[in-house]
Amino acid sequence: MNLILMGLPGAGKGTQAERIVDKFSYPHISTGDMFRQAIKDGTPLGKQAKSFIDKGALVPDEVTIGIVNERLSKSDTNEGFLLDGFPRTVEQAEALDQMLADHGKKIDAVLYIHVDPEKLLARLTGRRICSECGATYHLTFNPPAKEGICDKCGGALKQRADDNEATVHERLQVNIRQQQPLLDFYEAKGSLKTINGDQAIDSVFKEVSEILGVLAK
Repeated sequence: MNLILMGLPGAGKGTQAERIVDKFSYPHISTGDMFRQAIKDGTPLGKQAKSFIDKGALVPDEVTIGIVNERLSKSDTNEGFLLDGFPRTVEQAEALDQMLADHGKKIDAVLYIHVDPEKLLARLTGRRICSECGATYHLTFNPPAKEGICDKCGGALKQRADDNEATVHERLQVNIRQQQPLLDFYEAKGSLKTINGDQAIDSVFKEVSEILGVLAK
């Protein structure tokens, strides 16, 4: 089964991706991993991507799409794959449809883990990091035994600069604006499957598994 995983920052995509890969054995294909592998392998497209990354510039669509096409042409994707981080635009989604059609494939489902942005704001701004050992806590979901103090080493807990409310709010708004056209695109095609991400991790995965079970029949 060929799948795309979508969701805003903090929605739990990473956790669900691990579980999907573990249960269904699909290769997890993320944009970052593809770029790193192409650069490591020294492919022509990898070299092009590196030239943009080294300058701090966005990698152009034609390079990104080419790298995705190289990855999806590998034999481990023959029985299915889980795409994460691509596509990011409707143009990329249309290019993906075309490249899959060229291989006689299509996207079977787009799994969208939905959580209300206000709840995501609380999730993302509640993170605290130990300034000494780097241990991670969350004020709501994984608080330290003593407020502001690391359980492991006694170091002071700090909030990262990019976890403050204003920065997180802006990051979420940017992602919402980028994501909505894609959601509309896949909903119009009938492939969008919305999952309630505002529940326990096991419950989220139960929903995911039920959807994939129905699609596999």
